Amino acid sequence: MPHIHEQIDFTVEVFVVHKNTVLLRMHDKYGIWLSVGGHIELDEDPNQAALREVKEEVGLDVELYDTREFKEDTEQFTELVAPVSLNRHRISEKHEHLGLIYFAKAESNNVVPEKEKDEWRWCTKEDLEKMDLQKNVRFYAHRALLMLGN
Repeated sequence: MPHIHEQIDFTVEVFVVHKNTVLLRMHDKYGIWLSVGGHIELDEDPNQAALREVKEEVGLDVELYDTREFKEDTEQFTELVAPVSLNRHRISEKHEHLGLIYFAKAESNNVVPEKEKDEWRWCTKEDLEKMDLQKNVRFYAHRALLMLGN
């Protein structure tokens, strides 16, 4: 998705867990391991964006980690699943992303990548320790496994 605003865009990051593994992807543009994710489009809320990005990028249906105590969904009001964290990070000299970080659980580990050349990896806790990861990616991948692994 192209940028919605020239200075800042809202994005979602989803750490998908299946059993005792978490899914990471090699970002084709930046050459680093990241979670699944992308831009929130103008016609969707962050929960819809998180589910859509996972389905588009890896072909998985997931359930977002949900800590809501109050749940209501009417024509006038929808209580959304809250992200586990938020961050703001610079993409270029003139552009930033406000990232909403979610954890999600998948019933299957059958990844169907969006592009054939995409590189994906289901990682155990031990794998995460051996990989060259940004601090935040390592932290959230470990936390997702702690919260959703079995």
